Amino acid sequence: MPHTRTTRNLHKPDDLQSSGDTPLPGREAQGPLLLGAHVSIAGGVHYAIRRGEELGCTAIQVFTKNAAQWKANPLSEEDVKKFKRERARAGILVVVHDAYLINLASPNSSLLKKSQAAFIEEMERAEELEIPYLIMHPGAHSGSGEDAGIRSVARSFNRVFRKTSGFQVKILVENTAGQGTALGHSFEQLRRIIEDTAQPERMGVCLDSCHAFASGYDLRTRPDYLRVMEEFDEVIGRESLKIMHLNDCKKGLGQKIDRHEHLGKGMLGLEFFRVVMNDPHFHHVPKIIETPKFLGKLDMDPVNLSLLKGLIIHEGAADHP
Repeated sequence: MPHTRTTRNLHKPDDLQSSGDTPLPGREAQGPLLLGAHVSIAGGVHYAIRRGEELGCTAIQVFTKNAAQWKANPLSEEDVKKFKRERARAGILVVVHDAYLINLASPNSSLLKKSQAAFIEEMERAEELEIPYLIMHPGAHSGSGEDAGIRSVARSFNRVFRKTSGFQVKILVENTAGQGTALGHSFEQLRRIIEDTAQPERMGVCLDSCHAFASGYDLRTRPDYLRVMEEFDEVIGRESLKIMHLNDCKKGLGQKIDRHEHLGKGMLGLEFFRVVMNDPHFHHVPKIIETPKFLGKLDMDPVNLSLLKGLIIHEGAADHP
């Protein structure tokens, strides 16, 4: 079911009102567009930079290890040097996503300790590579309940913070579709997770459009989008939004099924992507696609990225079709 809007007692900027068909203001000159895809690190993490360049990316997302395994060989000094050299040459922003096995909300003490150790390793690898953001899913409470799960995540982060004192990399909690017992499917849950940690200043949010839609946030039209982003600002604060994952959704609104689709081909639809690509409030926020890589034998990353670029309305043009 769609979310029922809840608000906090915060000031609402005049330029973020969601009434009717009020148009978004024109895009402001806020620096280069940071847009890209999740790319492979096959052969070495530095190869991701070249793959991003070939796609025309100005930002990319990577894993720094096999996302389906707990352990990884340490990054060698040569690995780190090559990665930093390639990144400096290309001028591409790189962010990292953690391994899928990690569950910082688990009620199973053995799995929780393993997850905490693995996440600390993710932090160490990101810090070594001087990557600014580490994106993660909060985890699943696995039957212990929302409150217990959120407490577990917050305690896990506090342990991580103690072990990574002085690190520059920031943790970005990604919203989820709410499938199963997954936490983080509402803005209120994300806020609680961040506020319950000892160092909320070391955290931010990655907003995934597929997950938001699947969890019940309707983004399909401009008024819908404005209402949801106003709610995000009221509940969490738009300054906390550091990365956007732009993915369409295979399943319907509020069905809590996490299935990404090619842009404009799913239930979310094309208008959302048109609006978000022209929203000056989030022009500076890097936007990453995690859409399926292929449609038959066709490489779809260039297609989806080209579509997003084509939706941008340049200065002097009409608001949008």
